[in-house]
Amino acid sequence: MDGPGVRFVLFMNGCQMRCQYCHNPDTWKLKSGQKKTVAETVADIGKYARFLKYVGGLTISGGEPLMQPEFVGTVMRRVKQEFGLHIALDTNGAFAGTVPDDWFDPVDLVLLDIKQIDPVRHRELTATELQPVLDAAQRLARLGKPLWIRYVLVPGWTDGFDDVERLADFVATLSTVERVEVLPFHNMAAYKWEAMAGGRYQLADTPAPTPEMEQRVRQQFFKRGLQVV
Repeated sequence: MDGPGVRFVLFMNGCQMRCQYCHNPDTWKLKSGQKKTVAETVADIGKYARFLKYVGGLTISGGEPLMQPEFVGTVMRRVKQEFGLHIALDTNGAFAGTVPDDWFDPVDLVLLDIKQIDPVRHRELTATELQPVLDAAQRLARLGKPLWIRYVLVPGWTDGFDDVERLADFVATLSTVERVEVLPFHNMAAYKWEAMAGGRYQLADTPAPTPEMEQRVRQQFFKRGLQVV
């Protein structure tokens, strides 16, 4: 899910992570998307604002929205001021430290992806460091922002019992977590990698998690008193 209800999803280009299972490698490069001004973007959202206000809202996703913080921050503030929409931010959290606390004022919900809790495995999986993500999670909780934690379950990469235990322990310390989404890995993006990322999809032969694996991982979060979907 991209947040509660029916959402207008704004996909931003640019992402510093290189997740091996990325579903949108076509959004990695900042300049590979359609160029729009703030005014044009707000006008596009405004066409649906009356409907969205009662059934859902706006979700800003990507890519990584915090790669373009000035643009995204301005759009969020204007959408909140002009239309009063519920705003969700779908982020990996790694660049949250580059913006001040009040940048998050228009945000009603954060969909925070935590890829792996082991720093070495996180680096191997995403080519980036883990600690900024954990710092972002703790900061957002301190700011009182509702969190949906998203965890992609990839056999051989994120299914380790001890890793899930450590992640569940960490998530349980965040006072604003509303739910944990365990998202089963799939390889439907393989064609994008072949066509757009310039290389073979490394996880092409990785199977989807079994129902038993999914249930076990969900139970690990559930045992901490977390709502799990």
